[in-house]
Amino acid sequence: MSQDYDMGDETLWNPSNGASRLFLRQVALFEAELELPSGIGPMVNDESRIDRDAFAVFVDALLAWHRRTSHAVMLALSEGFAATVLVLAERGGVEVDWARLGVAPDGPSENVQISALTGMSAPPEGGTWESRLGERSRELGRFMPR
Repeated sequence: MSQDYDMGDETLWNPSNGASRLFLRQVALFEAELELPSGIGPMVNDESRIDRDAFAVFVDALLAWHRRTSHAVMLALSEGFAATVLVLAERGGVEVDWARLGVAPDGPSENVQISALTGMSAPPEGGTWESRLGERSRELGRFMPR
């Protein structure tokens, strides 16, 4: 069995039920973390409708949140979800402002990893952050059937 994630008349992803269930649980977690709706609708009759405008806002907020953290565990836990969302965004024609997101975050960093050996760490450099997340997204995209 599989489920569809559709935007307009296009199916962006057709994962197995298990992958879909895990993804939707992560969507709910990040909606709560970001205090923002994702635009990804409930699964009804094996179909979830994605509202493009709400999803675009969510993608931007998720990537900005991900960019601001330097906590190694939080990055590991969120990177796969962010990469999966990027695949859906690309397939749905949602633009990502990499130039703005790649700039070092203004103000204090959030979710900072404190290292006993090196002190506080900073978020990764923009090009490094963007290329790592982009590469992960491209890898995942090959395993995300439509």
